[in-house]
Amino acid sequence: MAEILSSLQDLKGSVAAAPEAAPRYVQKLDTNGRAYATGKRKDAVARVWIKPGQGKAAVNGKPLETYFARPVLRMILQQPLVAARRAGQYDLMIRVAGGGLSGQAGAVRHGLAKALVNFEPDLRPMLKKEGFLTRDPRVVERKKYGKRKARRSFQFSKR
Repeated sequence: MAEILSSLQDLKGSVAAAPEAAPRYVQKLDTNGRAYATGKRKDAVARVWIKPGQGKAAVNGKPLETYFARPVLRMILQQPLVAARRAGQYDLMIRVAGGGLSGQAGAVRHGLAKALVNFEPDLRPMLKKEGFLTRDPRVVERKKYGKRKARRSFQFSKR
């Protein structure tokens, strides 16, 4: 039961709860020595596996340069690796579904950053500061009744 404290001296003498230390992040690998993480953006979901290698990347069985043909999308994918100074050190195996190419690229970036943290927990503060571990919550706004789109009204006509 709880003990009753009547003065400040009793408060000093009582056993205080020790402040909890920050959570320790440990390396999480599967049986093949790969780190796995799921990334999400808009309607896209990306499953990312990384393992040490020469920097090969495959997205849905295709080379990265074929699947994400636009240089901007490839740049978005590489951001966590470049920020962590690990470009070309990991082989990536990515499965992505849903949404468009831009959302898929954002989902892969999110999943890649989480997988890097699972492989090297020491990278977490740096990736968190850059904002790569935060899921982008913006999604398409739903269409409302009486409107042409989510906010766009029908064209007004006086006659």
